[in-house]
Amino acid sequence: MSEAPASKIRIDKWLWQARFFKTRSLSAKVVSGGSCRVNGTPVAKPAFMVAPGDVLTFSKEREVRVIKVLALGERRGPAPEAQALYEDLSPPEPKSGEDVPPIRRLEGNARPTKRDRRKLDLDRRREVE
Repeated sequence: MSEAPASKIRIDKWLWQARFFKTRSLSAKVVSGGSCRVNGTPVAKPAFMVAPGDVLTFSKEREVRVIKVLALGERRGPAPEAQALYEDLSPPEPKSGEDVPPIRRLEGNARPTKRDRRKLDLDRRREVE
């Protein structure tokens, strides 16, 4: 009696196997919380079945992840094995140093006076306008 490989797997189990969440109960909690979508359709049950080709959208640590399922895992393996299960479609996050103007330091004291602070605030408002 040989079993054919499953063509679908529970969403909470797949998220756990792909190493997006540390425990399966944590992945089930995220799905149950209603912050998960499969192909644009909201999913609220951890037993929802996903297959290769499905696009998952879920929130994790203050960011939204968009993932395309490429394969179904058989176990929770090492990170390289888990990364082969999906393709990340999320737009790349800007690095912390990009698009942030450098902080202007004032001469002398490192801390601005109240008058200097007001001047800095006015300058920043003018830059925004």
